[in-house]
Amino acid sequence: MVGAASIKPLPTIAITAGEPAGIGPEICKCLLKARLPARLVVIADRALLNQRTQSQWLEFSGGCDSTRASVSVLHVGLAAPSVAGVLDVKNSAYVLRTLAVACDGCQEGLFDAMATAPVHKGVINEAGIDFTGHTEYLAARTNTRQVVMMLVGGGLRVALATTHLPLRAVADALTIDRLEQVLLVLHQDLRTSFGIENPRIGVAGLNPHAGESGYLGREEIEIILPAIQRLRAQGLCLSEPLPADTLFNPQRLKSFDAVLTMYHDQGLPVLKFASFGTGVNVTLGLPIIRTSVDHGTALDLAGTGRADEGSLLAAVRLAIELAEVKKTRERSS
Repeated sequence: MVGAASIKPLPTIAITAGEPAGIGPEICKCLLKARLPARLVVIADRALLNQRTQSQWLEFSGGCDSTRASVSVLHVGLAAPSVAGVLDVKNSAYVLRTLAVACDGCQEGLFDAMATAPVHKGVINEAGIDFTGHTEYLAARTNTRQVVMMLVGGGLRVALATTHLPLRAVADALTIDRLEQVLLVLHQDLRTSFGIENPRIGVAGLNPHAGESGYLGREEIEIILPAIQRLRAQGLCLSEPLPADTLFNPQRLKSFDAVLTMYHDQGLPVLKFASFGTGVNVTLGLPIIRTSVDHGTALDLAGTGRADEGSLLAAVRLAIELAEVKKTRERSS
């Protein structure tokens, strides 16, 4: 008979339900039936979850048995009643409050990781709150200087050198120092979170044909390659700046554990083509573990019962996996 002392506690994962008018609250229903090896805590308005999932959610108790899988809700109240598919600026502060509770809980040790359902950036900004995305918000709240957005799915790991910027601003945002910092974060998290001892990273160029020796742009010559050369001198395994259209060749991808692209829509369309509905967004560089769905609020699907739950389930599963890796590393150190 196995003694009680040998039973390891399960990780506790916080899940934010996202924009209340979107599909976030209803796709949380998948957690009730998934039977995942963790304590899952959905941070949302309890009445909203009950209504949108047609289920009765139990309230979270921090003192419950940490060795038994469970699903519960930590109640954060809406500012105004929410109608599926109809945005309301009054609930923008509620959305950020759920993120703050999850983030702070991870930093304080109440949660081992957090996974996030989608938010609507536009309505948050309409409320007078400067908000560019989860990634930037969590970086600011944790006082993290450099974070990296990476999506995982379809056998790919695709990280971004820049995130939510207008395309005309991307080239100005790229500097040798910034790329060096991004690549160091990517390399380190691939080692510590994903267990890849010597990560091989493919680096995309910015311009068509990776600048074609300067004829189509000089960012590869003046910015991207110097950053790569600095880090190669430190032992990192990095490619030359490669044309994005040939970098994503299946045969070439076998040479890399992850790819760094220069901007949002350079790499993510490829990954989402390979894994839409099951892709996961991971924020690297934070002192906490954060995963997220790879889709938006889908206001047109909210309340219809037709929303796909796959990405949220994948995000929670990856959060559990990364939390277990972290716990194992901490036990062995």
